Amino acid sequence: MYATSCMIPVIKSPKDYQAYRISPNDSNRLAIIFDTASANTSLTCCVEIFDVGGKTPPNRHQLAVELFFVLKGEGIASCDGKVVRIKAGDSLLVPATSTHVIENIGYGRLYTLTIMVPNEDFAELIRSGTPVELDEEDMAVLGRVDSLMPCKV
Repeated sequence: MYATSCMIPVIKSPKDYQAYRISPNDSNRLAIIFDTASANTSLTCCVEIFDVGGKTPPNRHQLAVELFFVLKGEGIASCDGKVVRIKAGDSLLVPATSTHVIENIGYGRLYTLTIMVPNEDFAELIRSGTPVELDEEDMAVLGRVDSLMPCKV
């Protein structure tokens, strides 16, 4: 038998996302969409925003797989010595224990939807950083439109 209704337990919009820079000298920011605190499950889902020339430090996770879906921009992904170019629409799945780096090589910002399962303290690391604001460009990529157009339900 099929359920007659669907209850959405958690819904957020870009104005609800909290953004952080993990370390003061980092050239990327992370806007948390869902994490263990808001989704009550062991995952972290965020939008990672890389300034021009920005990149992650080399990192690896003992248990977690990490997915990067490129929303906008172009970059280079390095994983255990293999290097590939990535652009909007591309997906990259990084297996547990693989050392990886994502780098923005474009002329504008690089935006990725980044999902890590299980969380492996990723959300806690992000939240331990410095809170930052999302600017107009960030909000435009995240889909926020400041218009008076009605929403049909």
